[in-house]
Amino acid sequence: MAELFTRPLNGGTQTVHKFDNGFGASVVRAPNVGFWGSTYGYEQGLWELAVLQFCSDDEYHLTYSTPITNDVLGHLTDEDVIAVLARIEALEV
Repeated sequence: MAELFTRPLNGGTQTVHKFDNGFGASVVRAPNVGFWGSTYGYEQGLWELAVLQFCSDDEYHLTYSTPITNDVLGHLTDEDVIAVLARIEALEV
């Protein structure tokens, strides 16, 4: 699982992963992500994950059209995140 970068985000943390199949993930835990408030599960120390599709090495967008989810996944433990990342890495183009 290729971690592209980790950075501070709105008082929390975001890690972006990119895989050879052109998909990736944004894994976030933050108290304030704008209009929506905190990430799903932040209060419990859990993660929120969004599936990404890469257009180039440094350009990507959220995608809601994979068998993984049609939204973001919230309330994820560390183990849940690892399992979902493996599923994203296994997606066929």
